[in-house]
Amino acid sequence: MGLDTRIGCAGWSIDRQSAPRFPGDGSHLQRYAAVLTAAEINSSFYKPHQATTYARWAASVPADFRFSVKLPRSISHDQKLVDIDELLARFAAEAGTLGDKLGCVLVQLPPSLTLQPAVADDFFARLHDSFDCMLACEARHGSWFSDEATELLRRHRITRVIADPPAGQPGIYVPTTDLVYARLHGSPRIYYSSYDEAYLDQVAAYLKDRSGWCIFDNTASGAALPNALELLDKVRTQSQSKTT
Repeated sequence: MGLDTRIGCAGWSIDRQSAPRFPGDGSHLQRYAAVLTAAEINSSFYKPHQATTYARWAASVPADFRFSVKLPRSISHDQKLVDIDELLARFAAEAGTLGDKLGCVLVQLPPSLTLQPAVADDFFARLHDSFDCMLACEARHGSWFSDEATELLRRHRITRVIADPPAGQPGIYVPTTDLVYARLHGSPRIYYSSYDEAYLDQVAAYLKDRSGWCIFDNTASGAALPNALELLDKVRTQSQSKTT
């Protein structure tokens, strides 16, 4: 698949329609991780999880599986990235028990948060001090898509998220690292709409020669897992055609 492509969902619930693709015993996570290679932990945004919970999740998945963990809203939304040492230390201690199964930390910023270069510079430095995995940022205010923001993200090796539908992004997506982190929220109805085959063909083509993540967040009506499976099939077919 691609160069190193991870396809998954925000969470690992298995709906009845998709269940035949996930046979066998075990928890939903164990069955999910036998087919897909990534999952985004969104619940960490809303509430902390015990270190033992993260460790149990890590022990439930194969060696090549990776989690992306969403930064708590207490840091991104409540504190707006300022005075966050204690909160960040707690989050790092908890999520860090994922060990080598921690593939990415996702930062989603509120639509009202404008770029303050000095604040962002300090925050991303602290984030790198706390985690040695991939770091991705989904900003939703137009100031985070300026040339100044692009240079700042590149300097700190922060992958700018490709979001659908995009929020705050004027014009064409400008990457900030060699990695991809796509979050597909559902369109036209965010969190609900399923993606059609033509759109998934475009996503597969985009991922073809790129490394990174593609996470489906259109979970509200159960569209995420069928979309992820369809994209997985397309990317695998694409990869097989390259080797034959």
